[in-house]
Amino acid sequence: MDSHVFKKVDEFFSQYPFRSYPKNQIIIFGGENPENVFYIAKGKVRKYDISYRGDEVIVNIFKSPAFFPMSSAINKSDNHYFYKTETDAVLHVVPVDDALEFVKSNPDVMLDLVSRLYKGMDGILGRMVHLMSGTAKSRLVYEIIIECRRFGKAQGKGYYLLETNEGDLAARSGLSRETVSREIRFLKENNYITVDSHGILVTDLSSLEKILGTEI
Repeated sequence: MDSHVFKKVDEFFSQYPFRSYPKNQIIIFGGENPENVFYIAKGKVRKYDISYRGDEVIVNIFKSPAFFPMSSAINKSDNHYFYKTETDAVLHVVPVDDALEFVKSNPDVMLDLVSRLYKGMDGILGRMVHLMSGTAKSRLVYEIIIECRRFGKAQGKGYYLLETNEGDLAARSGLSRETVSREIRFLKENNYITVDSHGILVTDLSSLEKILGTEI
């Protein structure tokens, strides 16, 4: 989001009341059709579904300055997903009709929203490719690369710190926790990553991208 659009979006949504949510607080339940749009002023929110085994399957992660759930707001369709805070978060709560009128009245905001939707769709399609034809390794590596690009904290020398864990990577990739642990061990032994209490440190992103190209 460029600075001009961000300023416009932030000024609009900041007029509305905000609520503070602790980590792991469910904001919207699957099957619930919300009457509001939520603007993330601080923190991250995960969108997920529940598998037949009862596991969380992460569909997307939203971070400031995103607003959601726009699909059900625009299309008036039923919401099937859960939305839960991934960190402590501060969200502005805006009536759906007000949010829609704002987006419709500001073509630059609409264009930015469409652009971000297409980027998200590219990520989902890439995930589908690896789910359908990739190995467990390629599926996990794909999620690590996406995590680096969206949320990774640059550490210098091309290193990225990911504040995530094996459970979250399993939910993103659709793999079991045991499979993720095995593949993480392979990546550690081959010096692509290190793991400590702070998260996962990616030490060789370019080599991970090369693995992805040969594992499909």
